[in-house]
Amino acid sequence: MSSAAFWLTGRLAVATTVILFVVGLPLAYWLATTRRRFRGLVEAVVTLPLVLPPTVLGFYLLLWTGPDSWIGSVYGRVTGQTLPFTFAGILLGSVLFNLPFAVRPFASAMQAVDRTLMEASWCLGQSRWKTFWRVVFPLAWPGILTGLVLTFAHTVGEFGVVLMVGGNIPGVTRTLSVAIYDDVQALDYASAGRTSVWLVVGCFALLALVQWISGRRTKR
Repeated sequence: MSSAAFWLTGRLAVATTVILFVVGLPLAYWLATTRRRFRGLVEAVVTLPLVLPPTVLGFYLLLWTGPDSWIGSVYGRVTGQTLPFTFAGILLGSVLFNLPFAVRPFASAMQAVDRTLMEASWCLGQSRWKTFWRVVFPLAWPGILTGLVLTFAHTVGEFGVVLMVGGNIPGVTRTLSVAIYDDVQALDYASAGRTSVWLVVGCFALLALVQWISGRRTKR
């Protein structure tokens, strides 16, 4: 197993999880509490990566972030670099592709919180911000942790989006899943098998953690 691919995959998974924790929490809170008519449309957009083939998402990301696109041109003027075939590019693709794996568990956990507790907090003069951190977040924490674990595990196993947006550059965009693909193409089944075992064991451990958290939440 390539140590460079291992550390790159871990770095990508951690960065994706942190970003979706910061971005996904307010979005999930809004979805869980809003009564706006266009809520369903926003939820459909968030859920879209679940049913969209990774190659399709990767293809459109290449078009939207390429040097000739306005996003790519602005990014290029600011950083002097391009998004496709860089770590920043696969991180962007990973965040978009994993959005539902974070937001949906977050929102479900927040919807399960008794709304009367939030309304009582508001009546006592607490802002929505303070109500979220003092009431909603502690009660919804098991579901939020489940979303974070699922996001991390899913990022570790990503292939289609990473390959489309990042290609296969060792030390830059070559993750473990891409390394397995390379080993199989080179008929190096022993190396592919070793890497696959590590991924199976790691993902199984993370999913077991999710089930344990869900079980504790159900008992409570």
